[in-house]
Amino acid sequence: MSGRSRSMDHRVGQGVYGYPIEIQALFFMSLRCALLLLKPEAEGNKDIMERIVTRLHALSYHMRTYFWLDFHQLNDIYRFKTEEYSHTAVNKFNVIPESIPDWLFDFMPSRGGYFVGNVSPARMDFRWFALGNCVAILASLATPEQAGAIMDLIEERWEDLIGEMPLKICYPAIEGHEWQNVTGCDPKNTRWSYHNGGSWPVLIWLLTGACIKTGRLKIARRAIDLAEARLARDSWPEYYDGKLGRYVGKQARKHQTWSIAGYLVAKMMLEDPSHLGMISLEEDKAMNPVLKRSASWTV
Repeated sequence: MSGRSRSMDHRVGQGVYGYPIEIQALFFMSLRCALLLLKPEAEGNKDIMERIVTRLHALSYHMRTYFWLDFHQLNDIYRFKTEEYSHTAVNKFNVIPESIPDWLFDFMPSRGGYFVGNVSPARMDFRWFALGNCVAILASLATPEQAGAIMDLIEERWEDLIGEMPLKICYPAIEGHEWQNVTGCDPKNTRWSYHNGGSWPVLIWLLTGACIKTGRLKIARRAIDLAEARLARDSWPEYYDGKLGRYVGKQARKHQTWSIAGYLVAKMMLEDPSHLGMISLEEDKAMNPVLKRSASWTV
């Protein structure tokens, strides 16, 4: 996102708050790209490549195990015991079950899942973030089963995550005391606006790429149809407001290059899916995914 995106709320401080899903997924993608670009025969590269492989294994294990959330994982967290501190602890981050927000129990379908926004000691950000989940699919940080489950979630919760203008940057919006504390009462980031649950047309190229990679072209076509019905007529705004993304954002700039480019890239990929190779990496079989299948498929 733009430099302005840091005005939202991601708790990106090291240590207590950990790293959000977008940073984790982009870091994973950059490590894999570096591994492809480095020449093993060059001096010093072999050691660097070995360190990258080690980091990729650790990162993929961490993300696929602790950031992943589906119906069964949610039920497990709901039943967590707290203050388990040995190496055998199941609740490794000491997540308090009472911290699970009420909206999540209704939002989580029995078939589907996603990577949560953040995991840190005694705290999880359970919100859905579009950018991180789409990049996780394109980078193959998500296993094929997890990628399919993310697509299932989008289909099951279409009104919430897509609405009338693709694509919700995050869900749900924060409000009340949480909005005051997290954003500092930022008037740009009121509920369902801007980075607080707003709908960003630029994200449609990432969604389309994820759809192509998972073989779910119908989702991409449906989303692009929605965008085509509004974007040109509304003069290509930066973002949309409202729970369904019905309104042009209150401070949205119009004639935005990235809104136009996101749509054009999405159309280009849909017309010729071979273009996906420019933005996507295939699964590395050597990574030995921790999760052989998503628990969401067992329901």
